[in-house]
Amino acid sequence: MITTANITNGVNVDQLVETIGAVQAQPELAKFRFRSKNDWIDGGHCVSSIKGFYGVGAEDSSRKKTFNLECDHPNVLLGNDKAPTPPEVVLHALGSCLTAAMTYHAAANGIEIKSADSTLEGGVDLHGFLGLDPEVRNGFDGIKMVLKVRSDASAEQLENLAKFSPVFDMITNPTPVSIEVVKE
Repeated sequence: MITTANITNGVNVDQLVETIGAVQAQPELAKFRFRSKNDWIDGGHCVSSIKGFYGVGAEDSSRKKTFNLECDHPNVLLGNDKAPTPPEVVLHALGSCLTAAMTYHAAANGIEIKSADSTLEGGVDLHGFLGLDPEVRNGFDGIKMVLKVRSDASAEQLENLAKFSPVFDMITNPTPVSIEVVKE
């Protein structure tokens, strides 16, 4: 007998329900550890390599290729404009994660998303980064995201689903970061 997968918003809902059940039965399966290796090229140009991660109780070996992400700065910020700036990559991560969280949680709740696109913007005052004013943050002074969604669900429902995003949580709640410098 041929069966058809239960797909909503590009998400296999049957697999999602199985995953939820597996995590409920074995909570240790929920623990993941993601990694990135970053190499400085020159100036503000860096390349990160991402491949392996730990999840579902074991080291994952399903990825066959390494993903590379680059960051640089535009000429006006003394870079060579070879890639987006790190803050722009943060906006990409936030927009992607909020959208994915919304679509996955919508699928789990039987809500169809017909289309979704977003724009994100964050302001930075260089007085902080340049060390000219200790009262000014080094990072974004705020982020504004406009998420346009075609769906029968209410805007409030969709916003609540999007807020399951891990990146949203990382940005809106303090995440402990430790830095260890090893001199060679």
